[in-house]
Amino acid sequence: MHAGDIGSSSILRELRMLAPLYAVRGNNDTESWAARIPERRTLRVGGVRLYIVHDRAELAERPAPSGSRVIITGHSHQPAIEARGDVLCINPGSAGPRRFRLPIAAGEIEIRGGRLQVRLLDLTTRRPLPGLSATLTL
Repeated sequence: MHAGDIGSSSILRELRMLAPLYAVRGNNDTESWAARIPERRTLRVGGVRLYIVHDRAELAERPAPSGSRVIITGHSHQPAIEARGDVLCINPGSAGPRRFRLPIAAGEIEIRGGRLQVRLLDLTTRRPLPGLSATLTL
């Protein structure tokens, strides 16, 4: 999944070679190639409803669909995990060029045996970011 600010259509091609890809358009995705990418996306993975939107602030005007258990955002590029009741809000950070002083990061979601586990990884060290993991009982 990619939560926007993709930067180039070539990034999408490369990611599609690794795995199925679900992306949303970010505020920096303004070139013509990005017009076909949706601004928000709902999908079901392992029986779990996930909602992807670039800017978390949009949730105030247009909340995630009912039954969403995971909300994935981008925009700030700041890795974060926040539990809101039975919903996890995740910003995996930015896997591209370093932005500001933020880590180069990505997220990993594992759904198994009635549990959803999330951890955010520092891609330069290939280690989990301290304090940025969570488990959700399904």
